[in-house]
Amino acid sequence: MPKMRSHSGAKKRFRLSATGKVKIRKMHRNHILNKKTTKRKRDLRQGGYLASEKQARAMRYIIQK
Repeated sequence: MPKMRSHSGAKKRFRLSATGKVKIRKMHRNHILNKKTTKRKRDLRQGGYLASEKQARAMRYIIQK
């Protein structure tokens, strides 16, 4: 039976914190930044955590560090 592979796309988008929470980078911060206000862009710099524990459990399974 082949080895289980971790999801390459998920590895790039999600990280685990020391306590096991799933850290995410907020969306809407890649392009078309000139129409977004400075305040909005500044708020988007801050990371976040997955709110749903069900989603977090699924991401932990996919990342498999």
